[in-house]
Amino acid sequence: MTPFIDALLLQAGYNAALVAIGAGLLGFAAGASGTFMFLRKRALVSDAVAHATLPGVGLAFIIMVALGGDGRNLAGLLLGSAVSAWLGVLIIEWVVRRTRLAEDAAIGAVLGVFFGIGIVLLTVIQTMSAGRQAGLESFLLGSTAGMLFQDAVVIAIGGSLAVFVTWLLRRPMTLVAFDSDYAAAMGYDVRRVDLLIMGLVLAITVTGLKLVGLVLIVAMLIIPPVAARFWTERASRVIWISGAIGGASAYIGAALSASAAGLPTGPIIVLTAAAMFVISMLFAPVRGVLAAVIRPRRFQARVHRRQGLLALAAAHPIREGYTLRLLAREGLVRPDGEPTESGRAQAAKIARDERRWDIAREVHQDAGLTGRYDGLTPIEEVFTADEIGEFDRRLGPPKPVGAV
Repeated sequence: MTPFIDALLLQAGYNAALVAIGAGLLGFAAGASGTFMFLRKRALVSDAVAHATLPGVGLAFIIMVALGGDGRNLAGLLLGSAVSAWLGVLIIEWVVRRTRLAEDAAIGAVLGVFFGIGIVLLTVIQTMSAGRQAGLESFLLGSTAGMLFQDAVVIAIGGSLAVFVTWLLRRPMTLVAFDSDYAAAMGYDVRRVDLLIMGLVLAITVTGLKLVGLVLIVAMLIIPPVAARFWTERASRVIWISGAIGGASAYIGAALSASAAGLPTGPIIVLTAAAMFVISMLFAPVRGVLAAVIRPRRFQARVHRRQGLLALAAAHPIREGYTLRLLAREGLVRPDGEPTESGRAQAAKIARDERRWDIAREVHQDAGLTGRYDGLTPIEEVFTADEIGEFDRRLGPPKPVGAV
């Protein structure tokens, strides 16, 4: 584990530290920006945008070589990929708006056509004398081994701008993502907001081509928001939790890749994000699988506890084995079913609360208030201490629970 710890602490060499920092910044930006595409239920658009970058990479290389320049100039290749991807976005938007084709059909068509054109262009480039060692295939799966300082600067600037725009325009993008009709009624131009969301995805995709490639950048835009959704019900929190998951996945994945020879950085980053998704799916406290399994059992235990205490208060014998075991585990009854002092006190409390709710229904005619009674919600969570005191005044002094 020492090489991995060294990589985490940025002690594994200059290049490894550069890759880890660049990956972390890109992961945070991808997670935060990709949230709105996920909430808009358009995650597949990310895939189309990523694949639409490939023709731009090929055309940019050919144009730069034809003009006598270096076809492998990163700025030129990224510019070409951005133009191509934006063209793909506009085509998807036009097809959906002007034809009867469903959005998923338009996305699938653009994805397939653009990727096919890109592969043809890469094949043509390989036949060129300047293209045999171009290394453009690295844009498919990423190539971090040769990352330079200026590459990390490009990632940092591009990612920071994407995060800033996400923070600045989070309200209209959230409204459009959840209810586009309501957003339109509020005066927002839904089409422009949609294009802005796609533009953010495009920016992250182009920025991340060097690090994880067009095939895997899609995972960094989708997996963190999906994982973050397990942890909260609020959209504003999903954005930043998603960013944190994306940043942590990318940083840890880059450190893992640097700790062992032969581990490709891009795929390891994606696998790390997938591991965080599995952890979120299983162990998130509200929406996780484990919570979904535990919640009914906790509810069942609360019901049995209440019924058992009501039986003690009424001096009725408890014959349900699970109820007896539950009360005995809490020290409320002895093994023979006799209530302990604590059990008598708890039984008296829950019986009195039942009578308090009866008085509350007489005093308050607000069904929204008294309707919250389910036998399990503590009365102290609904009424104030003064209101409960008034109920007690009407009830009179409490009566002790006798032994069974």
